[in-house]
Amino acid sequence: MSRTGARQVLIYGDSVRDPAIRHEVPVAIGDRILFAESGGRRTVVTTELERAKLRQIPGLEVHTLEEFGLYELLGSDLAGGDAIEETFVRAVVQLGITAAVVPADFALGFAERLRARGVSVTPDRAYFAARRRMKNERELAGIRRAQRAAETAMAAAADLLRNPRGRNLTSERVKSVISRTLADHGCRSDTFIVASGAQAALGHDRGSGPIRPGEPIVIDIGPREMESGCFADMTRTFVLGDPPDELVDWQRMVLAALQQAVAGCQVAAQTHELYHATCNLFEDAGFATRRTAVPSLPLSEGFTHALGHGVGLELHEPPFLGMSHDTLSAGDVVAVEPGLYRKGFGGVRLEDLVLITEGGPENLTSYPYDLKP
Repeated sequence: MSRTGARQVLIYGDSVRDPAIRHEVPVAIGDRILFAESGGRRTVVTTELERAKLRQIPGLEVHTLEEFGLYELLGSDLAGGDAIEETFVRAVVQLGITAAVVPADFALGFAERLRARGVSVTPDRAYFAARRRMKNERELAGIRRAQRAAETAMAAAADLLRNPRGRNLTSERVKSVISRTLADHGCRSDTFIVASGAQAALGHDRGSGPIRPGEPIVIDIGPREMESGCFADMTRTFVLGDPPDELVDWQRMVLAALQQAVAGCQVAAQTHELYHATCNLFEDAGFATRRTAVPSLPLSEGFTHALGHGVGLELHEPPFLGMSHDTLSAGDVVAVEPGLYRKGFGGVRLEDLVLITEGGPENLTSYPYDLKP
């Protein structure tokens, strides 16, 4: 479906938290704005305070709430929030939007106001996912900057692991170094992981407490670059001192799985086939996978999760490299993250960020895979 084709499009939200509108309006605006597309016309409705920055965006027609009677409604019996929302409704009607497709998380209250005025709105998750799948140049630049920040933060974490400077080494200390490094590079992350020992086998456990020699340390960093709003994602596993032979074997197998999957990230590749190829590799080595597990029961050992996911204006977005049937396309950016785990012991996970191009996969990650930090 062409972006400027027959479908009318509405997105209503702020461009700081809403990836659908940030894709169309590539600046950070903390208040709700309205994006409308109809017949090739791309329009944004905002406040007078935001007009100047939005008028610099090529191909975007900018209107303000004041043009649609904001102050008249604010002086009426309507409460402030209702008056602002009603002004946005007026804008939709006057822009000639009659039947629009909207994101699946479109505000319900606003949708009801529109329907009451005769404007049909239909949620379509797949349509908006497809709009954002092919990253534009601005988004790719932001992803690359976020990835460089992640690698710099990983290097800072590894340096602290090597040189704890006479203090007790804890997950909290490592996370503090990562946070400061990301901030210095214009990024932030609220969800990164520094999980050691048994915590490393617990999925998204962020990790806490002492880090001990001989235990796996899984560090997973997914920063958001604030200028673009785009994410990156990477994971490495370290061990202080001499690693157990079992971890050395796991690291070798996980790296082989990663390299196999990255090589398979070609245009038109089926994501479930990439996942099944990884399962084949691990199952042949005697490990459980989600394929061999009882569907209704959690899997606590082996390859316990999917192979990866898309990355862009969200940390986890389509396409998903698991049992779902997605097809890779040029412009996709995917995080590939095989891992092996055992409850009570820990695990090994490695994760690279890959851009799908017509000429093959471009690995955006440039950081060693060594267990030694």
